[in-house]
Amino acid sequence: TRAAAQFKYFLSYGQAEEDCIDVLIMDEAHRIRATTASRYTPKDKRSGLAQIEELLKAAKVSVFFIDDLQVVKPDEIGSVSYIADFATRHNCKIFDYELEAQFRCQGSEAFVNWINNTLDVRKTANVIWDIDENFEFKIFDSPFDLENAIKNKVASGATARVAAGFCWKWSDPNPDGTLVDDVVIGSFKRPWDAKHDAKKLAPGIPKASFWAYDPNGINQIGCVYTAQGFEFDYVGVIFGRDLYYEPDEATWKGRRSLSADPNVKKAKTDEQFMSLVKNTYRVLLSRGIKGCYVHFLDPETKNFFKSRMDFKKPASITEYRETQIEKEVDAKLKYREYLPVFSLEAAATRFGKEEQVEEIGWVKINAGRRLTETMFVAKVIGKSMEPTIPENSFCIFRFDRGGTRDNLVVLVESSRIIDPELTGKYSVKRYHSEKEIFDDGTWRHKVITLSPDNKDFEPIVLKDVPAGDFRIVAEFIGIVD
Repeated sequence: TRAAAQFKYFLSYGQAEEDCIDVLIMDEAHRIRATTASRYTPKDKRSGLAQIEELLKAAKVSVFFIDDLQVVKPDEIGSVSYIADFATRHNCKIFDYELEAQFRCQGSEAFVNWINNTLDVRKTANVIWDIDENFEFKIFDSPFDLENAIKNKVASGATARVAAGFCWKWSDPNPDGTLVDDVVIGSFKRPWDAKHDAKKLAPGIPKASFWAYDPNGINQIGCVYTAQGFEFDYVGVIFGRDLYYEPDEATWKGRRSLSADPNVKKAKTDEQFMSLVKNTYRVLLSRGIKGCYVHFLDPETKNFFKSRMDFKKPASITEYRETQIEKEVDAKLKYREYLPVFSLEAAATRFGKEEQVEEIGWVKINAGRRLTETMFVAKVIGKSMEPTIPENSFCIFRFDRGGTRDNLVVLVESSRIIDPELTGKYSVKRYHSEKEIFDDGTWRHKVITLSPDNKDFEPIVLKDVPAGDFRIVAEFIGIVD
């Protein structure tokens, strides 16, 4: 609220006085419209100018951040050439700069160029995607596998979301505030994220503006209008049938009838429709910083993408283990041959309660280890516990049973933890505690030391921690073979 005076919209300057602003910085300027006025704008509020002219008039210095290839609606016209043309007409001094490095896609210009070339958005030299250790691009045969892989990344502490092309209607919430399962692919049924104008939402369902970083956002599918402008460590993309590759003609084609986007369906020509849908998938595929996972509904489109990939490099042990996670297993095999895979947060939620939480899946444990219902599997990221726990290992934990835990490797939870390798309030470290007991029988942790086994990392030291603000969730048992 305090910053509201500094943050406006492109339509905020229709009545602004000339040069009333020293510097006006405009992000996503490709979304500029032809005019600010709509049919509801009173005559005395209409400037008679194009929206770009209102903006140029209001500011002494105008700064535009533009990506022509992120235009995803027919009425978004703020291209570089369009803005430069008006600036020239108004005798503006023009400075043109190009972003030469980026953080998205692990700074991989090659990946962005490959997407541009593969979608035929722009011809580049990156025709083939060489499997890159620094940026993961994977194709999954089912939406369940895609979702599981994304949830595994969240379980390991990464930021990740699933998004999709706008190929399904976007319903209003049910009367009780729950969301409708609009995105249906066979037995896979998931809701879109909440609409921006949704008034009533059930507990646990984030508003649209919070979908990207609320933990419960992982349970909904985001569309381009929600995902655009955000970055995640990993993005999962469901590539719909509104855009497909026709191998016999060696060209891309669009299916307007299979689009549920009311904006894009208004495209004046088939060429404009296809351009907007291509830009939509380009935006979605480039949301990931470390990786992009895709499920294609059209088999020919999937095959075309695969034909543009070099699969020389073998899968890592971590990737192999993730493929072994099964969504469902026979109930008789649970806790006999299989253990559930939880995120750290889900494990902490379940700890000490009868409450059931949704597991990511189930993983088979090699024979010879006695399993119990107090055990679970979680992925531990980072190198701080090497060599005891190699980076990205799937580890077996047992919910805490009390007793001495000194010098044991444990999963702990506290609001005071700042672990450089994990997000949130969790850490997997070697535990040591010094307690202070008071005359009334109460006590507190005087000093808790969470030590890494890798001496290149510093221990986490917590002092004067109230008993209720720290708990040992589980004990590390071993690594999944």
